[in-house]
Amino acid sequence: MEVTALGRPFSVGMLYDCRKDSLVPGMTLWDHDDLIKHVRERPQNYNDFEIVASESIEGKSKALNVDASLKASFLGGLVQVDGSAKYLNDSKSSKNQARVTLKYKATTKVQELSMNHLGRGNVKHPYVFDKGLATHVVTAVLYGAQAFFVFDREVSEQEDHQDIEGNLKVMIEKIPCLKIEGEGSLKMEDKDRASVEKFSCRFYGDFSLQKPPTSFQDAIQVYQSLPKLLGANGENAVPMKVWLLPLTCLDSSAAKLVRQISISLVQASQSVLEDFSELEMRCNDALNTNTAQQFPQISNKLKTFREMCSEFKLEFQQTLAKKLPSIRGGGEEEAVLAEILKKRHYSPFNSKDLNEWMDCKEREMYTLKSLTSMMKNTKIVPSQNHLHREILSAEHAVCFVFTSLGSVEPYLSTLSNYLQQTATPDETQHSHTRDVEKEQWYASKETANTMRHKAKLFSDFAEANQKNKNMKFLTVGLTNETQKGSSICLYKDGFAVNENFEPPSKPETVTVSDINHNSVTLKISPPRFGAENITSYCTEYCVSAEDGWKQKTVSKAEEVTVRDLSPNTEYLLRCRAVTSEGVGPDNEVSGSIKTLPCSPPEKPQVESNSSEILVSWKKPAELGQDVQTLRYIVESAKTDNGMKEEDLQWKQMTSEAEKAIIAGLQAETQYVVRVRCDCGDAGRSKESISVNVCTTKLKLLTESLKSTSERINSGSPSVYKLPVKEEDTHIDGCRKYNFGKESTRQSRTIILLGATGSGQSTLINAMINYIVGVEWNDNVRFKLIDEDQSRSQTSAVTVYKINHQDGFKIDHSLTIVDTPGCGRARGIKRDRKITEQLHEFLCAQHGLREIDAVCFVAQAALARLTPTHKSVFDLVLSIFGKDLAENIRVMVTFADGQRPPVLEAFNASGVTCPKTKDGLPVHFKFNNSALFADNKSSAAGSMSEDEEDGGFDQMFWNMGTKSMKRFFDAFAEIKTKPMKMEVLKDIQQFEDSIKKLEPQDGDLEELKEKFLRATVTKSSVQALIENLMHECKHELVEMAKLMKTCSKCLIRLKKKTLKADLLSASEYIDFLIEGEQSEAKPGWKKRVKFLIKMRGDDGDGDDDGDDDDDDDDGNDDDEDDGDDEDDGDDDDEDDGDDDEDDGDDDDDEVIIMMKKLTNILKSSKFMSSSSDFEDDDEDDDEDDDDDRDEAEKTSAFFVIKMLMKMMMT
Repeated sequence: MEVTALGRPFSVGMLYDCRKDSLVPGMTLWDHDDLIKHVRERPQNYNDFEIVASESIEGKSKALNVDASLKASFLGGLVQVDGSAKYLNDSKSSKNQARVTLKYKATTKVQELSMNHLGRGNVKHPYVFDKGLATHVVTAVLYGAQAFFVFDREVSEQEDHQDIEGNLKVMIEKIPCLKIEGEGSLKMEDKDRASVEKFSCRFYGDFSLQKPPTSFQDAIQVYQSLPKLLGANGENAVPMKVWLLPLTCLDSSAAKLVRQISISLVQASQSVLEDFSELEMRCNDALNTNTAQQFPQISNKLKTFREMCSEFKLEFQQTLAKKLPSIRGGGEEEAVLAEILKKRHYSPFNSKDLNEWMDCKEREMYTLKSLTSMMKNTKIVPSQNHLHREILSAEHAVCFVFTSLGSVEPYLSTLSNYLQQTATPDETQHSHTRDVEKEQWYASKETANTMRHKAKLFSDFAEANQKNKNMKFLTVGLTNETQKGSSICLYKDGFAVNENFEPPSKPETVTVSDINHNSVTLKISPPRFGAENITSYCTEYCVSAEDGWKQKTVSKAEEVTVRDLSPNTEYLLRCRAVTSEGVGPDNEVSGSIKTLPCSPPEKPQVESNSSEILVSWKKPAELGQDVQTLRYIVESAKTDNGMKEEDLQWKQMTSEAEKAIIAGLQAETQYVVRVRCDCGDAGRSKESISVNVCTTKLKLLTESLKSTSERINSGSPSVYKLPVKEEDTHIDGCRKYNFGKESTRQSRTIILLGATGSGQSTLINAMINYIVGVEWNDNVRFKLIDEDQSRSQTSAVTVYKINHQDGFKIDHSLTIVDTPGCGRARGIKRDRKITEQLHEFLCAQHGLREIDAVCFVAQAALARLTPTHKSVFDLVLSIFGKDLAENIRVMVTFADGQRPPVLEAFNASGVTCPKTKDGLPVHFKFNNSALFADNKSSAAGSMSEDEEDGGFDQMFWNMGTKSMKRFFDAFAEIKTKPMKMEVLKDIQQFEDSIKKLEPQDGDLEELKEKFLRATVTKSSVQALIENLMHECKHELVEMAKLMKTCSKCLIRLKKKTLKADLLSASEYIDFLIEGEQSEAKPGWKKRVKFLIKMRGDDGDGDDDGDDDDDDDDGNDDDEDDGDDEDDGDDDDEDDGDDDEDDGDDDDDEVIIMMKKLTNILKSSKFMSSSSDFEDDDEDDDEDDDDDRDEAEKTSAFFVIKMLMKMMMT
């Protein structure tokens, strides 16, 4: 038979006892010399390596070629191994190890006995057979050596055990192929080098090493040196396998091996021992966990369990060691071993119970780990002494106590009793049916849930108070039979004050019940747990995405309002309970809460009439950053004293201003009104304070006005003068009247411009009758302007402020700016004065700041606009910015059903105004002929001729009413435009410069005297012209500078205003001719004759005439031309008759002189010389050209003006 040496010192001729698998030293069948003399030796060279992946006893036995019988002896402790066979004793200490083993094997020679030893009669010491100490003799020995490199790597919880073991095996297989480079470093890739650095190595071999390998690199070096360590001739080889010959072959009386142990019993015994090895590994792993180290109760139980298992294993092996030789030698039957295995199966140390208890301990540790991992900011202390030291170092300490970790476990008691042989027969018989898990504290669902709940309360309480330096939070395991599972103990100043403390949980619910611009109201429900320890509640808030929580404390769980917040800002809000020991966890409002964009409008002011409520309010006092109020939402609802607010049916309307009119209401009805702001994407504000208001009883406005007005004409109908109150404007030439009580309604403004006789005053009276609701059949008519007042106000711009009243047909107040009629008897001077007064009124501190419409009033039959009309219109338009162009309307009076010719006249004149689709100015037609007509006959219903006229009057009345309605409907759609003050300032600067350019009366008198002296001295006209040229050039420098200033003002005004161009020379002459004809002062015909001839000369094609032709637009600057013209006319009043007596020759001579002077002064040479006095600034060429053009216009204009004054003088 063959037996593996397992490091035992075998040699040929030695005796061996197979019953005990042991050598019999000191006794041989031959003498030493004879034994050595006849031993034969032959070489047996062989080497190989292989990977051993299995760590079971079976796998190791196979790697060492250990048969079942020898394995049984090894398991029973009968065989003591050495050298490479120590690998059999090696086992993993932890299941968290990945292990791969590399086996190296080499053989060198075989020694064997010959027939000289084994032949009959060759035994020298036969008495050995009689002693019965051995059963076999060693007849042959195979020499060589083996080595086992055991590589281990720790596997973390995050790594896969199989993957790590597979990678480890791949690297081990490379060892025979790896080479050592210079300085002993390995030649491998970086990733492989990093992997092998985590390997550890243990060496089991038959070689003598100076230093055993501990790392992967050490193992490679040793592996490559193994062949040399055997020796050059294999002299360092050791026995690896022996062949045995039964002694009965030499002598039948020798002891013999009666039976071998059956393989099944050997496997069963092996399984028992492997189970204990597995349990030992699990115990080791459990003891190495943090949980076992933190809680000594767990580690103590594990150590006790491991010790008892080791004790039982040792006893089991000792029993095997006793029984195996007896069974093999025939002293006992094999059934004895089977009984031993059965007894173990039914003992408390059966595999099922042992593994179940270990499973329970692992589940207990998992439970503890889960609970302790919840407890952030908590220190775990291992014992009572450590706990006492910790609680003395803080004012307050809260301790979570595991009370059942140290409880007595019946199963461990059973194991202990069994080992001490004190177990009762019944306990021994039924121990394999024990339910170990039921004995564990965590197995109770109620206890486990309670512990988890307490752990959550404790953890939340600890986290909420982590910044409190006067509090400590601890965890400990202390046995307390009265509190199953766990308890929370509260300590103060080192003493326990509450052994069953329940920290408060977070408030059950925290909801937002109201949001305002600077506050948020929260509704708080009390916590479900720990309410008895709560003293108050703390509400905390901070700006979203910022740090710095602010607090507000209240005594009860109720509605809490957090104030002093910023509008349009996102906040985070949370609430927590407060105890005397600390604060509880917070319940945070879901998501951030954004305050409203602005405060609500202040309490609205209301005015009511029978069908409307006028609501006004102030802008919100607080606006969030980057928030603008786009509009207001006005809400109203019908109410009575018994209705609740939530039952009201609210109606909404919007307004962009701080006022609104709620129309279409019932008379004598109670309403409630409130306002909120709409800020677009930022949201809406809170509602303002609700205001209750009652509409008034329905009353006709005409009857009310009739009682307060002055009757100025009795008839059918009677005419009444409306009461107006004059207001001091502090502006010369401007008056203002207020009609009605001041109203908070929006006020809209109309400026009326028209020629004398255009029906402007009647139009205003028609407007007021329509507004107050006068019907045809009413026996009353009203006048805002009567004839006497109109005449007395011919020299003033009059402003009528018509304040809104209940019963108006329009929903706003109306301001009418009535300008006196222009043209005709009023003269050029008066027409320009009108513009100046309007300009002064607009520039005044309390003047107009907004305009809704500028209306030109003209008769329908007017076929053309006179130069005076066009000039006045242009002058007025020059006051306004270009954005007002869309607000210009034409009011056509004395209109019939035909297209009014005056519309074509407006188109032909080039007056700026918006057009219809037909290309006509936007206009409204009026016929106010029936405004004060007799309506009695029409009402009576007779058919006389007068009554037929009355029918026409009613028709015209109805037409007028419809026209007024169309106008005011369209007027309501016009967008209000603000007055641009920078335009008015530029106009003022321009006028100041113009006044400095105009020739003064003193200059004209001086020119007149020089002219007379030249006449007396018979001086020639040419000499006078040369003299005038000399003086003109002397003044030209200052004149050029002023003209350039004027031109720059004109450039700016041209960009901003509706009309900024100066009058051309020909236009100005036409303007003078019309003024002379309308005023008809003495000598006017002669002056007109001069002007006509001069205009004709300009039209002959000279440079000035061409330039004047190109100048299509009138001048928009408010120059004092009219004043100067009138002064000239006044001076000529007494000279007209004398001039008429003069001959035609004198007239022709003067005209020729004037024309020559005009041509010289307006020549290119003169204009170019003026440019010599311009500034030397290096301006843009285009700007210089524009300035020069404007300067030429200005120069031509004032040259003509100066010439005319000279002529009239």
